[in-house]
Amino acid sequence: MYSKKGIGSWLKYYEKTGKRPPRETLLFALNEFEKHSLKGENTPLAIDLGCGNGRDTVEMLKRGWRVLAIDAEPSAIEGISARINEEKKNFLETKICRFESVLLPKSQLINSSFALPLVSPIDFPNLWKKILDALLPEGLVSCQLYGERDSWFGDPTITFLSRSDIDALLSPLQLEYFREEEEDSTTPRGIQKHWHIYHIVARRSY
Repeated sequence: MYSKKGIGSWLKYYEKTGKRPPRETLLFALNEFEKHSLKGENTPLAIDLGCGNGRDTVEMLKRGWRVLAIDAEPSAIEGISARINEEKKNFLETKICRFESVLLPKSQLINSSFALPLVSPIDFPNLWKKILDALLPEGLVSCQLYGERDSWFGDPTITFLSRSDIDALLSPLQLEYFREEEEDSTTPRGIQKHWHIYHIVARRSY
């Protein structure tokens, strides 16, 4: 599959990004569970939406979570399987599908690193509702969302949000971590762009 945003296959993209460390938002969320002993006695379930080849999924498995990893690209799922041992595979479930249409089980952590913006504005509200409905009490969502000053703004296949939009989305949740970022850099596919990103971790408190 080829991206609209640059030349090269998803496989090449995963090769460039797969060895990078887990996202800051995921690490913050995992540390919150450990700091406040929120995981409970049973092995907790996390969902990784748009998992790629597993830079976040692998970290969750290492930290003792069961993980449902979802991605539309078969090469992403293959990459995860190649990075974990047989024991950890017992705690991993994978689905190859667009996550807008997937049914989400109840879970304590829903992670989506840089994937939610790639859902169209038509589908995004329903997906966000599914995320909120799937979160257990005291559960966390960790994600990135794109702001209106991002250089891809105007692409009808991508969701961009104003700060007031973000506040409305997070109103049912308790905000635990928030960082707004703007920078010019090169994407893993070698494309120059201006990023406008909201890094978010929020808790369902009821």
